Amino acid sequence: MKQNIFFSFLLVLFVPIFSTPSFSQSPAATPKAPAKPAHATQAPAPAPAKPLVPSLPQSPMSDSSSGQDIIKILRKAKSFNTLIRLLKTTQIINQINAQLVTTKSGGLTIFAPDDGAFSNLKAGYFNSLAERQQKELIQFHVLPVYVSSSNFDSLSNPVLTLASDSPKGYQINVTAYGNSVNISTGAVNATLTGIVYSDKTLAIYHVDKVLIPLDFSKPKPPAAAPTLAKAPKADKENSSTEDDDQGDTNKAASGANTINLMSIQGTKLVSLGVALVALVTISG
Repeated sequence: MKQNIFFSFLLVLFVPIFSTPSFSQSPAATPKAPAKPAHATQAPAPAPAKPLVPSLPQSPMSDSSSGQDIIKILRKAKSFNTLIRLLKTTQIINQINAQLVTTKSGGLTIFAPDDGAFSNLKAGYFNSLAERQQKELIQFHVLPVYVSSSNFDSLSNPVLTLASDSPKGYQINVTAYGNSVNISTGAVNATLTGIVYSDKTLAIYHVDKVLIPLDFSKPKPPAAAPTLAKAPKADKENSSTEDDDQGDTNKAASGANTINLMSIQGTKLVSLGVALVALVTISG
């Protein structure tokens, strides 16, 4: 009886031990996340490229509140009184306004020197120019296309201006680097210092110098030597005819004189003969 109790006790003691799972077993592997399909993998979108020429410093008056009234824009921006006066006196403002209306797709770009830039010119320089050159000087500050502040690097040098009457005259070179835009005329190097006005078809930029065309400093070709005018052939013929007529007149006069002389001499001979006959008669 005691043995059975003891055996039961041992059975109760060891059965839980053998039935307990061993902790030496490795834990279950963590399930892997399902792989994304190949078509779902996309490269990150590239960052937008920055313009080679960042926007120039904006003028406080650089807005569209003035519309496209160029004189009004310049007057509100101040410091452009000389340019306003020259635009009016040369009447180039009329040409610019007309072209701006007819070329909405292409637009215009104006380089505006301030009053200080004009004061740096030689005294009386503008008035010393001929009327045609005065107009060409103002036209030289206008491009017949619209150029945004970040798009000057797209221009191909040399750049034609409104004064260009041919592909070879009144051109400028535009160089854009960093945050600077330089304009060279061959006679002047100027820099764009800011934006006076800009919309989609009209841009007005402030430049620190008056743009003088290189064509103004080119020596003029020497004037051709005057040639002596030749007398027309008809005049020569008329002159020869007059000479012949004069010769004939002289000959006729000479002949008449000869005849008169002969008549006088004949009269004298006749008178002498009569006298001799009378003398002989008296002697006989």
